[in-house]
Amino acid sequence: MASGDLIPATVSADNLPVGSVVTASGRISGVHRVGEPFTDDLPFTTDELVRLDDALTEGTRKTKVRFNAYVGDLGENTAAGADALFPTTPEAERSVLIAVSPNQRTVEIRSGRAVAKRVTDRVAQLGATAAVSSFGDGDLIDGLVSAIRVMSAAIASP
Repeated sequence: MASGDLIPATVSADNLPVGSVVTASGRISGVHRVGEPFTDDLPFTTDELVRLDDALTEGTRKTKVRFNAYVGDLGENTAAGADALFPTTPEAERSVLIAVSPNQRTVEIRSGRAVAKRVTDRVAQLGATAAVSSFGDGDLIDGLVSAIRVMSAAIASP
């Protein structure tokens, strides 16, 4: 996940791996020593994650709307799954969640109350359309990056 793992509001530093911290935004940030192989079976390459993180950061800075991305199972009812997930994302009130459930071939976009007038249904539809074209080619990261860029370009300035 690009904007960091979704975590409960209370995370004990005692439970984090060595070299990891919880940032002010709620993300878990950890070190990786150069030359050491990743031991996790990551679904995306490091370059893909960097591209996604850059898009999330640029979109957030440009619009002052927090962008969050989620890739995973949203359950049988993907709309309800996205509705349940959204309040747990960082800064939900002033953010956008782009949730992708690859097995159901679904994209769900939610926005917080504080940004609802700027992140309209039209903006969400533009993002979903941008994402779906890349998803059809099997490129999840490119779809997410496209959605973030299109949405951040369409969101009215604060």
